[in-house]
Amino acid sequence: MTIELLGGLALFLYGMEKMTDGLKAAAGKQMNTLLAKLTGNPVLGAITGAIVTAVIQSSSVTTVLVVGFVSAGLMTLVQSVGVIFGANVGTTVTAQIVAFNTTALAYPLIAIGFLMASVWKQGVARHYGAMLMGLGLIFYGMAVMGSAMSPLRTHEGFAQLLQSLQNPVLGMLAGAAFTALVQSSSATIGLAVVMATQGLLSLPAGIAILFGAKIGTGITAILAAIGKPQDAKRAAAVHVLFNVLGAVIWLPFIAQLAGFAEMVSPVAAHLQGVERLAEEVPRQIANAATIWATANTLIFLPFAALFAKMASKLIPDRAVDERAIIRPRYLDDTLIRLPAMALERARLELGHMGELTEAMLAKVKSAFETGDLSELSQQYDQVVVLREAVLTYLQHVGRGELSDLEADEHARLVAATGDIENMGAAISRELAPLARTLKEADIAPSQETAELLKRLFKRIQESAHAALRAVLEGDERAAQTVVANRNAILELTAELHRQQAARLAQDDPNRLLKHRVQIEILDKLRRIYSVAEDMAISVLPRSVLVGELTV
Repeated sequence: MTIELLGGLALFLYGMEKMTDGLKAAAGKQMNTLLAKLTGNPVLGAITGAIVTAVIQSSSVTTVLVVGFVSAGLMTLVQSVGVIFGANVGTTVTAQIVAFNTTALAYPLIAIGFLMASVWKQGVARHYGAMLMGLGLIFYGMAVMGSAMSPLRTHEGFAQLLQSLQNPVLGMLAGAAFTALVQSSSATIGLAVVMATQGLLSLPAGIAILFGAKIGTGITAILAAIGKPQDAKRAAAVHVLFNVLGAVIWLPFIAQLAGFAEMVSPVAAHLQGVERLAEEVPRQIANAATIWATANTLIFLPFAALFAKMASKLIPDRAVDERAIIRPRYLDDTLIRLPAMALERARLELGHMGELTEAMLAKVKSAFETGDLSELSQQYDQVVVLREAVLTYLQHVGRGELSDLEADEHARLVAATGDIENMGAAISRELAPLARTLKEADIAPSQETAELLKRLFKRIQESAHAALRAVLEGDERAAQTVVANRNAILELTAELHRQQAARLAQDDPNRLLKHRVQIEILDKLRRIYSVAEDMAISVLPRSVLVGELTV
């Protein structure tokens, strides 16, 4: 019986993993976009968090996405609190699914899902096939567990054990311990539902176990946050506070919650005794879970700012010297198995690299004035560190199953990583050292040359900014701006060459050194533009590109 129960639990957990992976792969990118756009205030954030989690069936993934948005400045910590609250409502969809008596659907769902995943090797149909197969395995695992538990109806020792769970504190501790052990509140709730389908568990005891299961997920959240940025730890703290406080304040009102769940649940008046409990209690437990999570969200949502403040106090900012060390902001190993979301994280981290590269370009002017290259060198070292982190991350993502579109995006991001690092190298290792040469020789360009260099440098900056935006956002208009700057840059370069040729005839002892250095500066500026142009060309469709090059 124990082996059969554990085997059924294993099938249930594997089916849950398979179903959620399929859903996340099929709908991940759309849910990611929905979260980014519809979290303007805590109320809307809670609704969005519930919808997204109900679809992708993973509050932990929703929380990871939220942490990324907070780190990127796209969402405040207060707004993220609303989303985390809503995610707890979304997870109750699992309880609603497993409460259905759907054993007869298990085999058809497994067969159809397997067929879809086998026939369609690419595209969204494969992911939906995995989802259906996972759902079938959930139902089959529940049937196996139910069969294993059936003899326990008449087991006196087990009946006494269940009787002890009528004590809400013991029931809550049992739910928390089991959830911490299997790292899945869905498994705990699923097991409670299975016990209810056998008439072994009363509704109050099931609610107590439900409370404990939600507290137990806090351990999962805490473990997931270890080694992560402070925002991730704060999100985990909000998650734990929400579930613990929600369980504690409802503990004296379990009877009232059970009564309300009974009111809104179907009644099997045609049955009596254990058979009636087996028919009614599973749906009542599922409804109690949804009612409880929704009520907690409504109760705590007005205090979202207070939760954010408490999390910030519990997890204060760490003092980190950015010049001495840099860490990726957005890369999260949790998402590696979800290519659509992982690629979005890699793109955000490339944006981080781009910010550093643009900052380097902005500091070139002061480097030429002072001859100090230390800050530029440190920033380039940071770009190199981020490049290695992004490439390693993309390497792991690339080992998974990618759709054709995801494979193309993966290739673009790998290429963009090299392009951004090349731009940083051109600034720090090629252009900037010429500042020291000018400073050591104590020479300065003429006013006319300085003005032309200023205009050329401004064009280069515009091109670099547009190229980064083109690559990171897929902005074709920005890419066209880079290509369109070519003629203006060529004209400025030609004018500077003519000016330098004329100055060679002047009686100036430093004319040869000035000429050499200023020609090298021109060459390095054109090198930076060349990198920017390559980045832009990689974004433009071939038809548009042919037109631009013809012009």
